[in-house]
Amino acid sequence: MELLLMVACMSLFGVAVTCAAFGAAAHPEQDVPAAQPAAEPARPIPPPRFFAEPVATPVTRPQVPIEALLLQIEGHVRLEQAAAESFLESPTSVLLHSRTLSPLVN
Repeated sequence: MELLLMVACMSLFGVAVTCAAFGAAAHPEQDVPAAQPAAEPARPIPPPRFFAEPVATPVTRPQVPIEALLLQIEGHVRLEQAAAESFLESPTSVLLHSRTLSPLVN
């Protein structure tokens, strides 16, 4: 019974200390500084642009023909298949962690 009473008292003390620390940290100080800085002239606040229309930027990327992209992808697939076949012929950790020859690297 004494142990239970001791635990309850220590818990209550811990809660009181926590509340006091939180209260001191949560409320800003009410002290007013002695010298107020000179007030700047008021500038008009621009309207928020969160829902504004996006600014249209011209696309200046050169257009690549789809055939050229398909050829690059096919070459990449061939290189990856060749790497997989060479690994299956003689699996080693060096082949497993070696870099690919393909220019299309992640």
